[in-house]
Amino acid sequence: MNVLVVCSVPAERDALLAAGVRAPVIVGGVGPAASAAAASAACDGAELVLCAGIGGGFGSLRPGDVAVASAAVFADLGAESPDGFLELDVAPARYPVEPRLAVELADRTGGHLGTVLTVATVTGTRASADALIARFPDAVAEGMEGAGVAAAAAVHGAAFAEVRAISNVVGPRDRDAWEIPRALAALGAAVAEVTS
Repeated sequence: MNVLVVCSVPAERDALLAAGVRAPVIVGGVGPAASAAAASAACDGAELVLCAGIGGGFGSLRPGDVAVASAAVFADLGAESPDGFLELDVAPARYPVEPRLAVELADRTGGHLGTVLTVATVTGTRASADALIARFPDAVAEGMEGAGVAAAAAVHGAAFAEVRAISNVVGPRDRDAWEIPRALAALGAAVAEVTS
């Protein structure tokens, strides 16, 4: 299968290449808009576009764990209302991963399968984390690019998947607790496993 791997920053790309990932890897930039534009420009001919990066973990996931998307969701694409957050009927916010592909990737990586949230603003408080879990009880991880990459893949008729290695727990922002080298090593090992 012709796979394109999209990550957001050079450190992720370097970890993937150091782990022996043989598929083409591009650095798409941080956030859903940059990643969508870069993925769209590069994915012509790809059968599978894989968003790969580090991110925050929900629930029992801890640094070094791997999350595999059953769906990528634009978690903050919507509208505020007096009754809470509203999803927009006119804007696609959820991009399901083909179920057999999602299960296969989870099996091959030992990853935790669930919804991966795409946000434009990284969650930094317990209240925000709790609100996301209330809306997405099956969330396993938070990143900033997945749904953007998924939108690009959909435009080009390619399959989409997302793999995240956990660097921190979603909640109160504590940079000192982030384990980025551990997450990068786990990311490289996971993506090497699914692209070999």
